[in-house]
Amino acid sequence: MLRVLAVDDEKPLLEELLYLLRSDPRVLSAEGASDATEALRRITRALETGPQGSDAIDVVFLDIHMAGLTGLDIARLLAGFARPPLIVFVTAHEGFAVQAFDLKAVDYVLKPVRPERLAEAVRRVCAQLGQAQQAGQHPAGSAGTAVPASPSLLSSPSSPSASAASWASPPAAPSARAVPVQRRTGPEVTVPDRTPDQIAVELGGVTRFVAIADIAYVEAQGDYARLYTDEGSHLVRIPLSTLEERWAPRGFVRIHRRHLVALGRIDELRLDAGTTSVRVGSAELQVSRRHARELRDLLMRQATG
Repeated sequence: MLRVLAVDDEKPLLEELLYLLRSDPRVLSAEGASDATEALRRITRALETGPQGSDAIDVVFLDIHMAGLTGLDIARLLAGFARPPLIVFVTAHEGFAVQAFDLKAVDYVLKPVRPERLAEAVRRVCAQLGQAQQAGQHPAGSAGTAVPASPSLLSSPSSPSASAASWASPPAAPSARAVPVQRRTGPEVTVPDRTPDQIAVELGGVTRFVAIADIAYVEAQGDYARLYTDEGSHLVRIPLSTLEERWAPRGFVRIHRRHLVALGRIDELRLDAGTTSVRVGSAELQVSRRHARELRDLLMRQATG
């Protein structure tokens, strides 16, 4: 059973990665760190307590592009320890695969992370740990090459470029299939829409189709957006500006740099000491001065037909 540390400075991506890792029966525990400093603190504590300690870490799933130290910097620092944890890089960039191989990473997973690709990375980690235990070695002291899914993935086991190519070329996506509508918890990512009246979201391999008419408002979260309905919320990998442009004909209006609201779902407009807010169901959302007058005009025209 693996003890995992996942490191990513983008919170939605870290939450998604942790959700997928915790869903894998081969993972005993999965904790997250949102920056290099926190990651190094946890890894140092794990090395001090040893492989049998309560803070032990078997493998680090590590983003490359982060503020401050990069994932490659962290891997180089760990290479100086006698018994470092294994490394799996998780990145949106293909261009660092050769450097990852040089640092003896077990795998190189491209974002957006697919559940089946992450499961393969976990399998490679388990295989390398198992080989090291059979040989009576710590995994860092064994051959630090990737464990391929099949012999055909590598044209030459001793070729760094061949290994890097196998990592940077993830398996083909599975064919389309009917998927059930399920209530699940955890971050979600978008897949193409089925019809113009719906938006598709995916959670742990389960695709849901959410009717746009059911969405009350949308909140920006970096390059993501969280869709709020009466039943819950869904995180999608689409910027708020894109949804604003796409859904304007459907009556969605921008009221703030963080919020897009369905005009017909506004229950109340409030003016208080020079500030404007709207009530959408149980949520009260601030309206920026830039958008306040336009929103009042739109609501007035709506009320008068």
